Amino acid sequence: MQHLVAHARSFPQWTAQQPQEFRRLAAGQSPHALFITCSDSRVIPSLITGARPGELFELRTAGNAIPRYRTEQPSGEAATIEYAVSVLGVPDIVVCGHSHCGAVGARVRNEDLSAWPAVAGWLGTQLPDGLSELGEDGSGAEVAAAVQRNVREQVERLRGYPCVAERLADGQLRLHGWFYAVDTGLILAHQPSVDAFLPL
Repeated sequence: MQHLVAHARSFPQWTAQQPQEFRRLAAGQSPHALFITCSDSRVIPSLITGARPGELFELRTAGNAIPRYRTEQPSGEAATIEYAVSVLGVPDIVVCGHSHCGAVGARVRNEDLSAWPAVAGWLGTQLPDGLSELGEDGSGAEVAAAVQRNVREQVERLRGYPCVAERLADGQLRLHGWFYAVDTGLILAHQPSVDAFLPL
């Protein structure tokens, strides 16, 4: 932790060397995309995409899961999506899953998560059913296949958000499903025409 504190202490000196950049950020934001991904510390959207500060509006959840839209049950995830789409007007939304995902892997392997009820409840209600049917040993390939299935499911859930549906119908919004391989850096993108993840 100490190295993080040391960097935070020195950050004002670093920003002072780029005053115009940070004045621009202070004036407002106009991100290029909403990037929805896993909370996993190994997945760093700006590192993957090369985005500069202000270019990505991020939403991170365990298993990059998106709750179904329900007005009677508001959530931070729904509020983030609605704000990005309706207020900031992002033209693109990326849902990015990743290899070695602990959340999806736990479902594939049918792990007992009862010691962590909040985790168990989230994964049990937000990830697709049947992930454990994709394999028996929870190998890397099985987890990757389950992550990709989960990405497709989460992209479809986005279509159920009224703000998303409206802007899709107007041709003002595009949805993307990505898979990031942590060990190689390879990015695969879902191609709906063939229902497969292919190199970006």
